[in-house]
Amino acid sequence: MVKLRRHLLWLHPGMHVKRWVALACVGFLMFMIGTGVIIQAHHGTPPLSVRVAQWIILHLHAGIHPGTFGLVLTLLGAALALIGMGKLILSLTSAIEPEMRAGGLVDLIYRQRRLSMGYKIVVIGGGTGLSTMLRGLKRHTSNITAIVTVADDGGSSGKIRKQLGILPPGDIRNCLVALADSETQMTELFQYRFRNSVRPEDLASPRVGSEGYGEGLRDHAFGNLLIAAMCAINNGDFEQAVRQTSRVLNVRGRVLPSTVTPVHLRGELEDGSMLDGETRIAESPLKIKRVRLMPINPEEPICPVDEALDAIATADVVVLGPGSVFTSILPNLLVPGIAEALIKSRAKKVYVCNVMTQPGETDGFSAADHVRAIEEHTQHGVFQFVLVNVATPDTALLEKYRKTGSVLVEPDLERIRAQGYRPLSGNFIHETEVVRHDAEQLATAIIGMLN
Repeated sequence: MVKLRRHLLWLHPGMHVKRWVALACVGFLMFMIGTGVIIQAHHGTPPLSVRVAQWIILHLHAGIHPGTFGLVLTLLGAALALIGMGKLILSLTSAIEPEMRAGGLVDLIYRQRRLSMGYKIVVIGGGTGLSTMLRGLKRHTSNITAIVTVADDGGSSGKIRKQLGILPPGDIRNCLVALADSETQMTELFQYRFRNSVRPEDLASPRVGSEGYGEGLRDHAFGNLLIAAMCAINNGDFEQAVRQTSRVLNVRGRVLPSTVTPVHLRGELEDGSMLDGETRIAESPLKIKRVRLMPINPEEPICPVDEALDAIATADVVVLGPGSVFTSILPNLLVPGIAEALIKSRAKKVYVCNVMTQPGETDGFSAADHVRAIEEHTQHGVFQFVLVNVATPDTALLEKYRKTGSVLVEPDLERIRAQGYRPLSGNFIHETEVVRHDAEQLATAIIGMLN
């Protein structure tokens, strides 16, 4: 029964198969009519097929009606033809993809066709929060566009940015991995970081420095290096490098930088002082009053990516976050044209509030304070809905976070309503050793807004 249902998937709407089946049936019918015309017009010896049929009829045992026998023979022939074609297709696809199991082709096509007809969703942000959202959404649609910040200046991304003069690839890498078809394998490869691997017995070797093998690669993520190599192959075109990497990963959807202009983040702190760089701003013990997006080259204007603006204009829903308000979400909204495109878009727009506060960035912030921070940097209308977690994690886990200066974000829904937004509350967390948003619950809530 399961196999029958699987085979019936070929006739499911959107598979682009029924039209070809119908065409084949029309062709077969024309073939049969043409054959009949030839037989009727034949004045000599009947064709071989007719003589074989006459011989079978003459030699049938009593009790078997020739019409019944002919029907059985016809159905059996059709079944054998279908089985043969199915085995042929499986043989050809297994040669291209050896790991494809029996019945895997129809499952693959059905999934891809169904996802290609899904809602158009744009997700804006950066960091691990954005990649979590993408992992859930890609199970519902492949019409996903991730618009990602390029203001990161720490870790491997910061080193590559300084050494090669390209945009930081870290957040882009995380999103590409999250949308990859073979996510588990790609995650392990793309997130692999080169570490100090020197052995004590090798220290005396003139080939090995005191810092160990691969000192130049230490702490670099493999995925960042691949994107940097793609950028070099494409003559410094970062957008094209991301497209090429997407093809390598067989990404469901697309990942775009919010701008290809080299930029950095400038933060104004509560005492009026200024700090440049996302890392320095996030690590400051002082509260952040305001952030600005600044071009590395003062003579070069910050321009949005056209594809990002087009995606926002045609989206069914736009999701901001989850992620750091000042260092992941706002750097995208501060790119000229992005916030304006959001206000003009007819899509449903939702901000996904963080579950926990971030030390040095959103200390003491409630959900409404997160909303206020975004509105103060843009204007009202960038989003209409606010998705807020109201579940409480395990007490021991909360205590662990408290020791690092992080607490549960208060879900002050009434304040959000008073600000003119519609809160969407629920249990959206997944607890392990850390508290994170649950990818599937987030995706279900987002898709639920459109149904």
